[in-house]
Amino acid sequence: MQASLEIPGDFGPSDFRRRREAVLSGLGTDVMVVPAAAPAGGSGDSRYAFRPGGDLFYLTGCVEPGAVLLLHGGEADHAVTLFVPPRDPEAERWSGPRLGPEGTSDLLGIDHVLAVSELPGRLSSALRSASKVHFRLGSDPAIDGVVGEALAFGRREGTRKGVGPRTVVDPGVILEPLRVRKDAGEMEALRKASALTNAAFGEALPYATPGVREWEVQARLEQVFRASGALPAFGTIVATGANACVLHHVANRGAIRPGDLVLVDGGAELDLYAGDVSRTVPASGRFTGPQRAAYEVVVSARSAALAAALPGRPVSDIHDAAVAELTLGLVGLGALQGSAEDLIAEEAYKAYYPHNTSHWIGLDVHDPGVYAVDGIPVTLEAGMVLTVEPGLYFPPDLPGVPEDLAGMGIRLEDDVAIGPDGPEVLGGSLALDPDDVEYLMAHGR
Repeated sequence: MQASLEIPGDFGPSDFRRRREAVLSGLGTDVMVVPAAAPAGGSGDSRYAFRPGGDLFYLTGCVEPGAVLLLHGGEADHAVTLFVPPRDPEAERWSGPRLGPEGTSDLLGIDHVLAVSELPGRLSSALRSASKVHFRLGSDPAIDGVVGEALAFGRREGTRKGVGPRTVVDPGVILEPLRVRKDAGEMEALRKASALTNAAFGEALPYATPGVREWEVQARLEQVFRASGALPAFGTIVATGANACVLHHVANRGAIRPGDLVLVDGGAELDLYAGDVSRTVPASGRFTGPQRAAYEVVVSARSAALAAALPGRPVSDIHDAAVAELTLGLVGLGALQGSAEDLIAEEAYKAYYPHNTSHWIGLDVHDPGVYAVDGIPVTLEAGMVLTVEPGLYFPPDLPGVPEDLAGMGIRLEDDVAIGPDGPEVLGGSLALDPDDVEYLMAHGR
């Protein structure tokens, strides 16, 4: 079987080479080991489709299971070695084509590509000359063993001879600051994923009407993803009525009733980059008075959060701005009593808004990257991409919930890029104003 694999998206070998060089510049004489994601499980002899891990793809463009990248900062000739499974006609007949070392080298532009069977010996040799190993213990049991042996060697020889690794370091220390700042190609990939996500929402939201099951709305949304060559980036949430008060409601078995609000949270994964959007719509086509009042509080919180998404400001400002608006709104709705300043200090709003306002997004829906260092929030920079997703949730069994709000959940979420001059909401327009939402429900996309 002739292999016909390719790099997803519009990336080329030079993009990945530039990223590897950035890692090597921070690696010194250390070694970094990045294995592929573990194959997806299944039942019996069935298996889910393999999804490449973000770190390995980010550095190589490789999408094959079983691959391992070795970066050796102290090696001049072969600083980059990629190990991949060899060609195997019988295995390929069952599970699809492989490139093998030669095909992988040609496709990815990596000169030193070896069969994965050579990994233990090569890795053991590389590790013995390094002082630190950048590797996530537990990510690959086979490599865990090799790293363990190298550490044992370092303990024996390091004291007298000064050779061998003595420390295992999370590779995220180097990788995460790189991954959190998107390059031009990644930004374009995210724009495409968000645009497709918004288009799918425009098709699916008007279908969220009384009598329809939650899973039917999910099917409409994901059909648009699949028809465009994308996959769901995560388990789609379609939550009607009080189900929307469950933040990760993924059962999607409920029936939409007249008067319900329906919260939809989904995203397209296109060329491995993720979108993540949430909208909340009235099933009967029009918001009731209390629904509109609560919805408008969340709209105001979204606007305040976006206004804080500026380069040079702490990432925490986004959440703080949303919390301030939501707390004022909760007082106005009668859900909280007291001064907004005191309620924020007491975190009283958390009864109705228990989650944060943002998370990084990219190759992973919750992309790696810290939000604070030594207690100091990370400063926003152009090229960072994160969600902005304020919400309000009124569980019917929560003491003190106003009767006209009980069983209501609202979340409004968009993917936002930090630009040099301000935020860019990715993916184009999607109904947000309550009048526009009602028009969408009445007339479709």
